Amino acid sequence: MSQPRNRKLPVHSELLLMVGSSLTVILIVVIVTVLLSREHASTLQAAKRMATNITQLINADVLRNVELYDLALQGLIAATSRKDLTQAPAAIQHLVQFDQSNAAPFKGEVLLLDANGAVIADSSTLRPTRRNFAERDYFQAQKEDPQAGLFISRPFKIRCDCDQVWRIAFSRRVSGPNGEFLGVAVATMRLAYFDQLFNRLTIGNSGSVNLLNTQGILLAQQPLLESDMIDKDLSDRPNFKRIMREGEGSFQAISTLSGAKRLYTFTKVGELPLIVVVALSSEDVFAPWKRAALLTSGATGVLCIGLLWLTWMLRRELRRRYRAEQVLSELAATDALTGLPNRRILDQRLQLEWDRAQRSTEPLTLLMIDVDHFKAFNDRHGHHGGDEALRTVAQVIGSNIRRPADLAARYGGEEFAVVLPHTDVKGAWVIAEHIRSSVERLPLVAGAEQPITVSIGMSTWDKGSRLSLEALLLGADQALYEAKHTGRNRIVDAGLL
Repeated sequence: MSQPRNRKLPVHSELLLMVGSSLTVILIVVIVTVLLSREHASTLQAAKRMATNITQLINADVLRNVELYDLALQGLIAATSRKDLTQAPAAIQHLVQFDQSNAAPFKGEVLLLDANGAVIADSSTLRPTRRNFAERDYFQAQKEDPQAGLFISRPFKIRCDCDQVWRIAFSRRVSGPNGEFLGVAVATMRLAYFDQLFNRLTIGNSGSVNLLNTQGILLAQQPLLESDMIDKDLSDRPNFKRIMREGEGSFQAISTLSGAKRLYTFTKVGELPLIVVVALSSEDVFAPWKRAALLTSGATGVLCIGLLWLTWMLRRELRRRYRAEQVLSELAATDALTGLPNRRILDQRLQLEWDRAQRSTEPLTLLMIDVDHFKAFNDRHGHHGGDEALRTVAQVIGSNIRRPADLAARYGGEEFAVVLPHTDVKGAWVIAEHIRSSVERLPLVAGAEQPITVSIGMSTWDKGSRLSLEALLLGADQALYEAKHTGRNRIVDAGLL
């Protein structure tokens, strides 16, 4: 019996193709993901370096200008303590007291307050206006703490209609010979200084630069996120608490003001109670990376889809070719007339089963079958009738060969052969008799006087036999010859000859 046809591409070949393609796609995705992750990290590091440079620039500029204000205050205190200056004219006294204050940028007022907070000297006039600033934070801080040093106040606006801009004050304590409190030297600076400084910096469309004191009071911000941000207390905000805890560095967090994710880079301004915070919008920072990632991901997706599509097309083409090769192989191995395997397949299979029988010592039987009086039948009914008879006989033989290991083949002309592995003489005789009787019971061909019959020669090898493969073939052939010459339509066992 011919083997079942399997015209699908072998499972292991399909699996190898699909696994290889899938692994390639996965590898491409992993490589692209790693590269994008590294690029994301590089973008973040570059943003941190830029923000750090900005904080250092602001740090240096603020320190330099605060130092100018401090020098002005120290100069005012030193001039006030000079005994010889009290005898000089008022203009000379004023010039000496406020000589160094002219160098301070965005300078407001430079004042000398007595122990009660009253103005006793004013850089803007020889005769100061009667005013008192005893309630101001900078006065109270210097009065209460002899070690306050340079104190930076909260932002404020002066009480007049001439100038309503925000200012901060730098102050120092004026002490007597025995440390007693004599007053306060104070210099104010317009916060427009920070606006000018921050405006020169490139921080993106949604970023901001902030200056806070260590109490969490916002002194300056550019651009202003809200109109009332100046002098706002941010000490309870989680981001400020983290800034105070870490001192300096960078981190990403959600802004409590805008609700957007930001990259915060911060540092303390020297030894001053000031903190510079550069808050860059994460959207701005990663916008170029997102565009590149989108383009790269799209190209990778197209590449992977294309690769999978080509794999599918290749699989379909391989299946088509495999089916074609299977058909050609079956055509080459099949007898065109009867549909049974041909002589080439018979020889290969017989050799295979012989080798297997030698290893397993299981019996092997070969049947040689010949259609009786076929030449006369062919002459009477013509080639068409003869061919039809051979096909019918082939079908009968095939229908009686049911085990997968058994093989029925056309040997040549009107002869057939059946290979019966693991079959002894008794079992082979039963199969041979089924074949013989089934052929004999076939309906008579129109015009025929006798039914079609077959003669069968049988040869068996078992573990007690010394037959060779050639002897097995010769024995079956001789048994067939004996069956034909002793009356036909019969079975002869070579072992009985």
